[in-house]
Amino acid sequence: MTRIDDEVAIIYRVAAACLAYPDAEFHADIPRFDAALARLRHATAPILREFLSTTAELSPDQRTAAYVETFDFTNRHSLYLTWWSDGDTRNRGAALVRFKDRYRAHGFDFDDGELPDFLPAVLEFSALARTGAVLLEHRPALELLRIALGDKGNDYAAVLTAVCATLPGSSPKDRAAARAMARLGPPRETVGLEPYGHLGMLPLLTGDPR
Repeated sequence: MTRIDDEVAIIYRVAAACLAYPDAEFHADIPRFDAALARLRHATAPILREFLSTTAELSPDQRTAAYVETFDFTNRHSLYLTWWSDGDTRNRGAALVRFKDRYRAHGFDFDDGELPDFLPAVLEFSALARTGAVLLEHRPALELLRIALGDKGNDYAAVLTAVCATLPGSSPKDRAAARAMARLGPPRETVGLEPYGHLGMLPLLTGDPR
C-alpha cells in the first residue's frame, strides 16, 4: 500500500491549490500555504515555496493570464490525467469511470462539475486518503506534463516537479523515458483504505495541518 505521511499530504494539498484556477481566495491563501510549507522537513517543500513566491509577485490579472495561457489553450499541458494515457478515444470514458469508482470505494462523492481525473482533484483525494497510489498509477502523465512545462520554462513546472519528487524512484529525464515508463505499466492499488468522507477542494491548513 502506497501510504503517505502528513507532510506529503500537505504538499499535495498545496500543489492542488497551485494547479487550480487562481482566484482571489488562492491569492489570499498564499501566505498561509507558505507558512505551512516552511514547517515541513520534506525536500520538495522549498520547490513549492519558490513557486508561491513567484506567483505572489504577479497581479491577479497576470496570474490568471499565466494560468489560462498555460493550461487552457493546448492539450500539451493538460491537467486531465487520462488525456495523456487515452487521448480523445473511447477508452477515456472507461478510464474516467474508474476514477469515480475509486473515489466512491473510499467514501468520496465527486462533484460532477469537473472531470474526476482533473489533477487538482486527484491531489486533494490523495492527500485526504493518505495514498500516493493514484498518482503513482498515472505517473507517466505527471512526468510528461512536468517535462512539457519544463521545456517551455514555465513556472508551473515547479509544482509538477514537487509532486513527482514525492513518488518512489527517479523521474525520467526526457519524453522517451517517460513513455517507456508508461509502457511498463505503473502499479495499481484499489483496496485497503478507509473512507474519509466527501471529496472536495477543502480549505487548507488552518492551525494544525493534520
